[in-house]
Amino acid sequence: MAEIKNLRSPAGARTDSSALILWDRADTDMYKVFVDGAYAGVTRRTDYTKEFLTPGGVHTFYVTSADGRLKSDEIKITVRESSPIYNIIDYGAERGGKTLSTDAIQMAIDDCCDGGTVYIPSGEFVSGALYLKSNMTLRIDGVLFGSGSTSDYPIKKYRFEGLETDCYSSLINTYDGRHENIIIRGHGTIDANGEALRRAELAENKGRPGRAVCIRNTDGVFIKDITVRRSPAWCVHTVYCSDVTLLNVTINTKYDTDGRKYEDIVNGDGFDPDSCRDVFVINCDITSEDDCIAVKSGRNEEGRSVNIPSENILISGCRFKAGFGVAVGSEMSGGVRNVCVRDCVFSDTYSVASIKPPRPRGGVVENVLYENCTHKNASHEFSDCKWFRGAVNIDMFYGNDGVDVNNGEAKNDGTSAVKNITLKNITSETVAGNAVFIAGLPESPVKDLTLENVTVHGKYGMKLYNIDGLTLKNVSVTADEGEDTEKINVKYK
Repeated sequence: MAEIKNLRSPAGARTDSSALILWDRADTDMYKVFVDGAYAGVTRRTDYTKEFLTPGGVHTFYVTSADGRLKSDEIKITVRESSPIYNIIDYGAERGGKTLSTDAIQMAIDDCCDGGTVYIPSGEFVSGALYLKSNMTLRIDGVLFGSGSTSDYPIKKYRFEGLETDCYSSLINTYDGRHENIIIRGHGTIDANGEALRRAELAENKGRPGRAVCIRNTDGVFIKDITVRRSPAWCVHTVYCSDVTLLNVTINTKYDTDGRKYEDIVNGDGFDPDSCRDVFVINCDITSEDDCIAVKSGRNEEGRSVNIPSENILISGCRFKAGFGVAVGSEMSGGVRNVCVRDCVFSDTYSVASIKPPRPRGGVVENVLYENCTHKNASHEFSDCKWFRGAVNIDMFYGNDGVDVNNGEAKNDGTSAVKNITLKNITSETVAGNAVFIAGLPESPVKDLTLENVTVHGKYGMKLYNIDGLTLKNVSVTADEGEDTEKINVKYK
């Protein structure tokens, strides 16, 4: 029997009653999932979350095609033990959105035993910075609302925009030492109150703005079902972490629940995995003021010295609305490799793919695949500029006003490299600029670039500069203005 390959379950992506499984796409449109020998459900996706499992139990999973032609191997998954509950109400937290409950919530976190759950029930609770610890769950079924006072967010050293620097603490943090097995879940909302807080932080100017969630130095991060909104800067930021999963998470840094655009929020990325490995972003909705997802690994000499890449990243079945799609960089000096973006829908995002490794970052971006993605942008809010030049965008001149494709510079530690990039089964239509913009450096061309089954339409067409090893298979480009395709210094594979 033919196989459904690579059935797996991220170790961190399990609660005391659920487990996530993933597999590679096979030659079928529908999959059946079996748990402990019994039929559990059907899906068109390449992931499945089984709920209502027995706490502490060991369960056997396998997947077949709907017609039974294809079958995966079996895997065994151990679900977490049942979790003691620490209700923040019992520690003095008050509903209503007026009383600051930071101390009460932090006391519950500090008291929480290994494997325990700190519970934020229905209602609105106002808090300043909270600091999580290993082997705990933060379950939010109400609203955790960020205080608007800078005094509630201590200044600490964090990495932001690729450099370790003084920052205001985030609403939810880890700090001091290495951590493991942190879960944030529930059907509630983390609202960082970013409009008021960003204004206050910039006015005081003691550090860079905080985030809604910043998890550092943690092995095993699982964020599930929650909504995260209105951060002062990047919304969810994981730094120096491994085994990171975002499942069914909604992130919004651009609009409130009534569709009103947030004021005074800029630099509002949705999710930034930063020098992280084994990252899974599954079935998430991200509406962003900036990059929806930006994969990062440090900036310039400091990033190269730290030398921790972001690697082994899967972004699957997500929906991106507004913002700039899925990006790599521009802080990528520690390297980025093995990134797969598949089966995603982009609506009114400026870009589908944006790889941004300019001088003097250094570092290597390699083995990146965008596959089975659709993109349609009818927004005129943004147009071509030095920050964003195409719906499909690989720009090694990122941040420069001009693009000099013929005059190179001497190679040094700050010379970035981009290689083995594939875009396959992509449709894109945009009113905002170039359908495709790919520009390598004269001294460091983009190497081994493949576009296969790509249909794109833009205000302008496809610009290809400084590429060594280009493969085009079934590519259709149309432009409203100018030539459909422009090529300079391009070598075919």
